[in-house]
Amino acid sequence: MVSIELSARQKKILELAKQLGPITGEELANHLSVTRAALRPDLAILTMAGLLDARPRVGYTYSGKNVNFFNIEQLKLMKVRDVYSVPAVIGDDKSAYDAIVTMFLEDVGTLIVVDRNAHLTGVVTRSDLLKNSMGSLDLEKVPVGVVMTRLANVIYVTPDETVLAAARKLLSYRISTLPVVRPVDDGKHLEVLGVISQRLITQLFVEIGEGH
Repeated sequence: MVSIELSARQKKILELAKQLGPITGEELANHLSVTRAALRPDLAILTMAGLLDARPRVGYTYSGKNVNFFNIEQLKLMKVRDVYSVPAVIGDDKSAYDAIVTMFLEDVGTLIVVDRNAHLTGVVTRSDLLKNSMGSLDLEKVPVGVVMTRLANVIYVTPDETVLAAARKLLSYRISTLPVVRPVDDGKHLEVLGVISQRLITQLFVEIGEGH
């Protein structure tokens, strides 16, 4: 476990928050003779770590927590295999209507489409189904493969990638869920192991921040 290494400026911010809090970001910037923009990364780290409490229109206060309570390296080094969840899947032989029902029953916004061997064939989202439901298609007769994003265009992660790398993919591609896969059959197919989502990463972030 490697605890947070605070910069000199971050330590000064904590001292000011202890002495003067609640204190606004603008006031902190004035005390430190820097711009408000220059302080944003420091304030984000300290807030994320739980060392500062931020209240809108009030300012920052010192939380009273010890610097060592939060291990930021834990998030940097954590692997997808440590956190991924059970996927909501649908067979590629099902209809778009079946996908709608499954999505409703599973209470998810993304389904992983697999073949009979649990190999990834695509991904279908709530927006995919909504877009196709607005036309004249009979969704009970339309195969899910017609409305899904096909394998060639699916963004995914492997268990050995970091959670941070997965988060970057979610942000870069503006998607909410990534299939977690491993190559099988000499790389000819991708076996679905689970999913990692924005919701899961947010939950993980909160739990780490609370010291769990």
